[in-house]
Amino acid sequence: MQKHSAVFGRALSLCLLAAFTCSASAQQDTYPNKPIRFVVPYPPGGSTDPMARMAGAKLAERWGVSVVIDNRPGGNTIIGTEAVAKAPADGYTILLASTALLTTPSLIPKIPYNVLKDFTGVATIATSRFVLVTPPTNPSNNLKEFIAWYKGRSGNVSYASSGIGANTHLSGARFALMMGVKANHIPYKGSGSLQTDLLAGRVDLSFQVPISVIAHINAGKMKAFAVSGETRAAALPEVPTFAEAGLPNFNPGGWFGIVAPTGTPKPVIDKMSKEVASILTLPDVKQYLSKQASEPLISIPEQVTKLIRDDVARFAAIIKEANIKME
Repeated sequence: MQKHSAVFGRALSLCLLAAFTCSASAQQDTYPNKPIRFVVPYPPGGSTDPMARMAGAKLAERWGVSVVIDNRPGGNTIIGTEAVAKAPADGYTILLASTALLTTPSLIPKIPYNVLKDFTGVATIATSRFVLVTPPTNPSNNLKEFIAWYKGRSGNVSYASSGIGANTHLSGARFALMMGVKANHIPYKGSGSLQTDLLAGRVDLSFQVPISVIAHINAGKMKAFAVSGETRAAALPEVPTFAEAGLPNFNPGGWFGIVAPTGTPKPVIDKMSKEVASILTLPDVKQYLSKQASEPLISIPEQVTKLIRDDVARFAAIIKEANIKME
């Protein structure tokens, strides 16, 4: 009797395994069969929105379904992020992830979702670099000279950012901490007014996404002393990396990626991850990212989830040390 029960148990286990395998395979084969909503928690335009539009267009082209870019700005990206956290975990609602996803938990304690519990990593798209820029009237000729100038103006130097808690803010705050300088943070609501004041010399420096200032740098209207990344940016070949310029322990920047609500079927996540990775090898995509002074970043879902966990902790430490608070 026990022998028959054991045989029956093994047979049942094999049947369940086969059913699970068939179900997973079916999910991969049938997904996607309707439009995908790609939520961007920012307004249209800027440096973030184009990443989603590029990835969304390529996915739509390959899969033959619409990938609808849904801009949901507001609340320091909370509105759009919450919409995805509470969406059905079926792979048809995804979120463009960037630095704000990682910093918001440390800046706003009571947010309506838990970044580490409510989201799972799908794919990374690209790195995001920052370039240290100043008005053209700054007397420095390189990063070493700029640091000497900067330290000599402690308490009377200002840096501009795109908002409290933005990566441009955290980069400026960390730079000041490393240099032992008291610097005044000037937050802006848009890059237009920020750049106007920087060009006019009303603020002393800023860490900016290269694509937004390349034209000003090339025209001699801004000075660029260093850019983040392991190698020089193709779009700014004359600008050294921070390591080349003598500051190897400072490498500001971030990444763009895709996350989905926790519970999204693994076969669906794996299929999208592999498709994004394949898209990032296309010559036209590489060229597009190069013009943005960015590079493709390929990761498997587990790596993305770990990256989120690690960066939430990393940014939390910077926010605490710099005593950054939302006003």
